[in-house]
Amino acid sequence: MIPLRIKVEANADQPFVVRLRSFEAGACEQRTEELNPFDAALGRVGPEGADYVGQGGPIRILGIDPSKVDGDVLLVNPRRGTADRLIRSSSQHNTFLVTERCDQVCLMCSQPPKKHHVDLFPHFEAAALLAPEGATIGISGGEPTLFKARLFEFLGRVLDARPDLSFHVLTNGQHIEEDDRGAMSRIDQGRVVWGIPLYSCDPTVHDQIVGKEGAHAQLLKNLALMCRLGAQVELRTVLMRPNADGLPRLARFIASTVPFIQTWAIMQMENIGFGRMNWKTLFYDSSAGFDVVGRSIDLVRSRGIDAWLYNFPLCTVPEPYRHLAPATISDWKRAYREECDTCSLKAPCGGFFEWHPASHGYSNLGAIQ
Repeated sequence: MIPLRIKVEANADQPFVVRLRSFEAGACEQRTEELNPFDAALGRVGPEGADYVGQGGPIRILGIDPSKVDGDVLLVNPRRGTADRLIRSSSQHNTFLVTERCDQVCLMCSQPPKKHHVDLFPHFEAAALLAPEGATIGISGGEPTLFKARLFEFLGRVLDARPDLSFHVLTNGQHIEEDDRGAMSRIDQGRVVWGIPLYSCDPTVHDQIVGKEGAHAQLLKNLALMCRLGAQVELRTVLMRPNADGLPRLARFIASTVPFIQTWAIMQMENIGFGRMNWKTLFYDSSAGFDVVGRSIDLVRSRGIDAWLYNFPLCTVPEPYRHLAPATISDWKRAYREECDTCSLKAPCGGFFEWHPASHGYSNLGAIQ
């Protein structure tokens, strides 16, 4: 698995953002136009680590080949001796975890909420401004809109400063209000996609899954508001036993009630966090019961709404639907099974989550020849 946190040594008192550059410090005089105050250039590589030099002072990277972090943007915590790779220059899967607090307790949550919160928006802003050209950056939690004033300001400033960037924000959609019209209008909505979960057209089922009474009603109200504000919405439905049979009804509901959404994504579960705790009661084996998924996708696509399958290994999807199952599992947590080595579709397949159980889960798996 690709490490997102690495060991470092730095002579500083407070956390700071730095971008690692592979050309040597001695060459910096000829390449100053490529450097800014956040850059640190590689000085030397030895058995004790890789030493970088920048305006913020020296920093040593431990336990990883410098070529693996070339161009990466790090949030360094010198007191802990660690650095989080906020932006990996070679990856399309960069996400900022802006908070671990959340006002819902979803049965299958892969990132169970915590009570504490540390505001890192200034560091995230600095990192985003150093991102490679044309990057799409994910925003996740917890629930980011619990701190929506800071979030809106962050998005507005970065999008103004970097016209080439875009964002994908995961939110439960519970906190967008009419009073947010002004703040939302200052954000280029053409470069922000809001990923919002809707698990059932039955309010009781949805509310039970998210652990919050009245969440379904509030969500529908806020979806209508976001439509009026010009927001791009990717509606997300995690496939589980409690909502699988109702998926075709949800498809009809989406087509008739929220046809303004940009995309509907049907997603498979992660076996981690609450998902692992509740796996035996929640996991729906789509490799053995794809019919409800196929009928639901057919319905919304017939109404002109894009529908996709996220986190579905291609061998669990019937051939006519495989083109709708892109490789969505982030590279740092993606894995393949031994039988995948002989599969003709391994390259375009998103594989499995690193923590997907080998002993139980999909009943129909196998290399595609």
